[in-house]
Amino acid sequence: MLFRYATYFFLVFLLGCAENSTEKLDDGGQVVVVCTTGMVADLAQRIGGDRVRVMGLMGPGVDPHYYKASRGDLAKLERADLILYNGLLLEGKMQDIFGKMARAKRIVAVADAIDKSDLLQPAELEGHYDPHIWFDVALWSKTVDSVVRALAEIDSEGAETYQHNGDAYREELAALDAWVIEQVEQIPSGQRVLITAHDAFGYFGRAYGIEVTGLQGISTVAEYGVNDVTGLVDFISERKIRAIFVESSVPERSIEAVRQGCLERGHTVSIGGTLYSDAMGGQGSGADTYVGMVKSNVETVVGALR
Repeated sequence: MLFRYATYFFLVFLLGCAENSTEKLDDGGQVVVVCTTGMVADLAQRIGGDRVRVMGLMGPGVDPHYYKASRGDLAKLERADLILYNGLLLEGKMQDIFGKMARAKRIVAVADAIDKSDLLQPAELEGHYDPHIWFDVALWSKTVDSVVRALAEIDSEGAETYQHNGDAYREELAALDAWVIEQVEQIPSGQRVLITAHDAFGYFGRAYGIEVTGLQGISTVAEYGVNDVTGLVDFISERKIRAIFVESSVPERSIEAVRQGCLERGHTVSIGGTLYSDAMGGQGSGADTYVGMVKSNVETVVGALR
């Protein structure tokens, strides 16, 4: 109980510091939208266009499962007209902050737009849902309307623009979804197995017919041990899997341990490349937008497994 009160007053203190900060956001009359992950920030930018100023808190390579807000982040959040986050406990360490700010500020979890029947509920999450919804492009497109509505509520003069941008983006995502299906079909059915550091690609596997296995669980907060490595090595060696994959936001040493274990078993498996899982790529990487990230991942997977 004492710890809970201490945490509460610490948050209040930080929020007070943010509110009294002399830092000003030069928004030029734009709607200031603060987003957690790069995927959510890109969604806001595509729908908001020139009418919004989007700021993302989590840059390339940042793991949202572990992320803790800094005082600078709190200052941005306090000044935002709209806060967008993924939800489904992806940003687990920020939930208390969102809960307190929601009393006085418009805050939207984009995942709330998706019907619970469309969500994966792995046993390891004990009643919670897999938050990695962006890996199913058709599912991610269902978040568009919630952002359109949130922006229109704040900026009614831009409602028509937001609706137009949202409609155009949904059409682009539909084309992207069809492209992914076409690309995955190039992989022989027996080789459609995706092995990564943590089990973030469940929606991708369900949507596009790929068997997915991760060394760690849904969250990178979960620990993995010798038995996990051994079990995955056995699986890869028995199935003669050709390639396994590194994730941009997870240390490479975990998947390298699996590769080495396979080698010791007499099965050579290659590192098929780096996938963008919980964060997009840096500027100029080609994976610095949601569409670019999806295309980069699919091209990497198909190139290594076909």
